[in-house]
Order: sequence, then C-alpha cells, then structure tokens
Amino acid sequence: MREGLLNALAHRDYRHGGSIFVRQFPHRLEIVSPGGFPPGITAENLLWRQFPRNRRVADILAKCGLVERSGQGANRMFEACIQESKELPDFSDSDAYQVSLVLDGRVQDDGFLRFLERVGAEQLASFTTDDLLVLDQLRRGERPPQRLRPVLRRLRDLGLVETVGRGRGTKYLLSERFYRQAGSPGTYTRRRGLDRETHKALLVTHIQRNAEEGSPLRDLQEVLPALSAKQIQHMLAELKREGSVHVKGQTRGARWYPGAAAPRPR
Repeated sequence: MREGLLNALAHRDYRHGGSIFVRQFPHRLEIVSPGGFPPGITAENLLWRQFPRNRRVADILAKCGLVERSGQGANRMFEACIQESKELPDFSDSDAYQVSLVLDGRVQDDGFLRFLERVGAEQLASFTTDDLLVLDQLRRGERPPQRLRPVLRRLRDLGLVETVGRGRGTKYLLSERFYRQAGSPGTYTRRRGLDRETHKALLVTHIQRNAEEGSPLRDLQEVLPALSAKQIQHMLAELKREGSVHVKGQTRGARWYPGAAAPRPR
C-alpha cells in the first residue's frame, strides 16, 4: 500500500491538475493518479523498464527514508503480493489519462503460503522479483514467458521446480512437496501428467486396437496431444527395440502395428 501511494506521488503527471484518489473497500484498495504511464512504460513492462517522470520528487522521498531507492516501488509491490499469496497488482484499468492500481488484500492460496514458509525467510530474501514471478505463475498453472526460462533452471536446481518432458515440449511445475503441503497431491498428478511408461502403454493399446489397418503418426498424436511428434517418435523407437511394435512404410506413409516385425526370409 505504501509503495502504491508513493509511486502515485512520485510518478504522476503534474501537468494535469487533478488529484490522486485513494478508494478503500473491505478487500481491496484502489489508487488512481492523473495522466497515463510515462513514455515507453506499460502495465506489461513496468517491472523491467524505468522512466522516472519526476526525479527530484523521487530523490526527496528517498532522502526522507520513505523509499529505499528509486525505480523499486513496483518490484516491491509485486514481491509482497506473491509472498503473501495475494493477487498481483492490477493496472488493467489504466489508460492515457490515468494510472489505476488495484491491490486485493485476500489470500488466494494458503498452501502456497506454507510452501514459502518452508523455503525459509533467508532464501526468500535472496530471490529476485523474477524468481517470485515464476513461482507464482507455476502456482496458477501458467507457462512462464521465454525471458524467464533461465530463472526456471535456477529454481529447478534449488528443488523448488520440476520439469516434465524434453525439448520444446518441456513442462514446468512446482515441486511435489508444494502440492503435498497444500493438501492436493491429486493436482500434482494431474499437472505433471502421465509418466513415460504410461504414455508408451497408451500407444501400444491404440496400436493393438487398430492392428488391421495400422496406426499412422497423426493418429498417435491424438492419443497423446500434450506431446510433440518428436517425443512420440522417440517412444515408438523404444517400443520397437523392445519388440512391442513394428513399422511398415516410411515417412508420412508409415504405419505402426503390434508386435515385433516378422523375420525376413533367408
């Protein structure tokens, strides 16, 4: 709340004579300041782009001890909301004439709070805004954007994130201990999906059911739509080596049949 108010004071457009409005409701706080975002700043990029509109005002606030350093207010709001398992700061009602900030005070996920408590205050203190954003996105079941992929690898090394699959089909999710602490191990199983052996068993079952006409790759992709064609081909190659299936034809005309291929006559 403090950061939202200070941002409105330091970064509003003083060419407009309007006032900053603060509206308080039982579960949320709305702060609306005159003028839109500074040039080049949007609701989507305000965490990593800076344009101090009123630098002297921001410097005075810093010298008064109200802010630690300029340019960090939005980051601190996002970090606090994530660590308290609340909705992220909402700037969606902003336009060219006003910047609107909505802060929702309701806790969204008690299990996520317990998970962060287990991570520990010391480790959380070392996390960047991007680290916390990734954890929050995975909690929501969202796929982090490309720019945050290096963060995913670091969190995986810390044991907070797990990966499923390989290559472009790789899926990320919070570690199993999060879902157990949240009391929802079934959600973990659903989000993680089936394991590799179960995937292979589904492929074999489909191929056996269509033994007469054979199964082209496009049909097998419908069996496992979450996997890429290359991932399915790798599993088919394993099944072929195991003698569970064999293929006839090549490229697009290839069809898969149950069992090992008949030995060639000598």
